[in-house]
Amino acid sequence: MTNDQVASALSEIAVLMELLGENSFRVNAYHNASRAVAQLGGDIATLVKEGTLNGVAGIGATMQEKITTLVTQGKLPYLEELKGKVPAGLLEMLRVGGLGPKKVMALHKELGIDSLEKLKASCNQGEVAKLKGFGEKTQAKILEGIQFLSTVAGRVRLDEAQVTAAAFLQLLEKVPGMQKIEVCGSLRRRNETVRDIDILIAAKNPTPVMDAFVSAPGVMQVLGKGETKSSVLANIIGGETSRNIQVDLRVVSEKEFPFALAYFTGSKDHNVALRGRAQDQGMKLNEYALEKVGEKIDCTEEKDIYKALGLQWVPPEMRENSGEIALAEKDALPELVQPGDIRGVLHCHTTYSDGVDSLTEMVDAARKLGFDYFGIGDHSQSLKVANGLSPERVKEQHKELDHLQSSLGNFRVFKGIECDILADGSLDYDDEVLGWFDYVVASVHTHFQMAREEMTQRVLRAIRHPKVTILGHPTGRLVLRRDAYALDLEAVFKEAAKTGTAMEINAHPLRLDLNWVQAKYAKELGIPLVINPDAHSKGEVSLFTYGVSVARKAWLTAKDVLNTSKAKEMEKFFQDRTSWKR
Repeated sequence: MTNDQVASALSEIAVLMELLGENSFRVNAYHNASRAVAQLGGDIATLVKEGTLNGVAGIGATMQEKITTLVTQGKLPYLEELKGKVPAGLLEMLRVGGLGPKKVMALHKELGIDSLEKLKASCNQGEVAKLKGFGEKTQAKILEGIQFLSTVAGRVRLDEAQVTAAAFLQLLEKVPGMQKIEVCGSLRRRNETVRDIDILIAAKNPTPVMDAFVSAPGVMQVLGKGETKSSVLANIIGGETSRNIQVDLRVVSEKEFPFALAYFTGSKDHNVALRGRAQDQGMKLNEYALEKVGEKIDCTEEKDIYKALGLQWVPPEMRENSGEIALAEKDALPELVQPGDIRGVLHCHTTYSDGVDSLTEMVDAARKLGFDYFGIGDHSQSLKVANGLSPERVKEQHKELDHLQSSLGNFRVFKGIECDILADGSLDYDDEVLGWFDYVVASVHTHFQMAREEMTQRVLRAIRHPKVTILGHPTGRLVLRRDAYALDLEAVFKEAAKTGTAMEINAHPLRLDLNWVQAKYAKELGIPLVINPDAHSKGEVSLFTYGVSVARKAWLTAKDVLNTSKAKEMEKFFQDRTSWKR
């Protein structure tokens, strides 16, 4: 089993234990072990084989035993035992916004609810509102959550699909005779959610490839197996609970590979435009070849296809038929931002608020990624649930930060805060305390149900504040879990363009907020954009790469992204938001 598969299994155990009301210390032990495995630099199977698991922080003797069983046997009896005690529908209910393990178990015990269908029926009959700790408002929110889930049914987050696909690639690339391998479809285009995973392989003999594919770890059901195409239902890696996703594999010849790669990457509209262009030039393009008057045009890679059509190669993220072909015709596509362009991040949490790693550990993680600077963004005082910082604790953190900075040489740690935007649009600290920080990320964490005009005025008041540097996760949406709150984003953007307030592309895969369409509009208005991981552990600092994917889909260059700037340029922006120029 891979690191991600082991981490996923441990996480699922923790969730099941929570549903069963197990001791919180035991639950946290599994959560911590899951994070430890996910953040391992080495291969978990190698550590098990060498007997060196005891050297990994967060993994005790009991956990070592469980992990060893998982790695050596591919399954864990304890996990299967827990699954047998918890109806599968309860895990689905956890996906409804606002429903945690305690409330789900209360619904199950009091009303016998064990599925989303029964939950919806009980809400419609008014039964849920009568339960202690629920009420009419909670019942209404549950119904909204169920409706939202129905609109995104069958879709999987980008990060979950990527990790699951990576496990297949890791297995298949070792098959003898395998020549080339790529992920295609919406995953290659870096869409925020996907319905299935498409894998393309070039191989001389497809038989061993197909055999390895359908028997891969995590395959729950073989939907079809053919000579050159097979489909399976596979367990999603990286999710907290067991869910499946369809994975399709196609095997082609090495000559067909570039054409199949372009075709199965999509999007459909982009492909239609390419085929139309080929027709206009007296050519025929499909997933097998590019032909002119019956003669095949030799293309050894995808770029050759675009070149033959008189086009600049279009990066997969841009292939949505939204003007990219017209630019490619003029050789005028933007040079998209890359992960290596990011010099630092400005929204990360430590143990001072709701992070799981210390200030020193988070800074070390940033340095290992090659950053030049790192910005703290712990929660402010009113967010009690996240252990928000009182002014006294802010002073304590800054004292530690100053001491740490003295040993870091040219690496810069900025003093930031994720400051709550209160219901009336005021900020969670007075101006004196706000003046202690190098920068302020202002975010909405409460009162999501406000009317559109009220929420808009709330956010506008916040970004007009001279101390606010960045608007954090501007729409408040959670991917596949919660829709954005009602907000006139156009009005917010236009005001930000005036004030110079930066908009965050929150890169956490659960948020991806702004999305690529919104980020593209922000760029058009000349608003500075910041890519932040919203990391709550040292392993999550690297999540900034998902924000880079959003930025690339939004056609952003390095010059469009504020944190591609050097530390001194960042300091200048913190002091004067109008100083930023693309």
